[in-house]
Amino acid sequence: MNMSPGDEFGPSSWIDVTQERIDAFADATGDHQWIHVDPEKAASGPFGGTIAHGYLTLSLLPVMSYEVVPRQDGGMAVNYGLNRVRFPAPVPSGSRVRGTFTVAAIDESDWGFQATMAATIEREDGDKPVCVAELIFRYYR
Repeated sequence: MNMSPGDEFGPSSWIDVTQERIDAFADATGDHQWIHVDPEKAASGPFGGTIAHGYLTLSLLPVMSYEVVPRQDGGMAVNYGLNRVRFPAPVPSGSRVRGTFTVAAIDESDWGFQATMAATIEREDGDKPVCVAELIFRYYR
């Protein structure tokens, strides 16, 4: 695989963030805070309706990266971790989001290489990102 600092991949296709997806994430994580799962109460809350969990938004990065970041032939890739994550804007229920990935660093090793990537998730018709994160992927030979 040929990847260098500064390479940009994406944007990915749009992903629908429906109330059903938000509710399923709440069930999977046990986070049933009303701003996520109670449309009636959330309508009079600070966001004017329900919003996705920040961690739900973050959890969409793998599917986005699978679509746009090149794959390595014959090896495997793993998510090694995150250095920094921020959620600058909410994701209202019914929104669509997509991601872009920019290679920040490549570190070679005897087992393969590690890629540090800046990931940005944007919301359709939003004025600022909904998630910015620094991801670390390890690509094994």
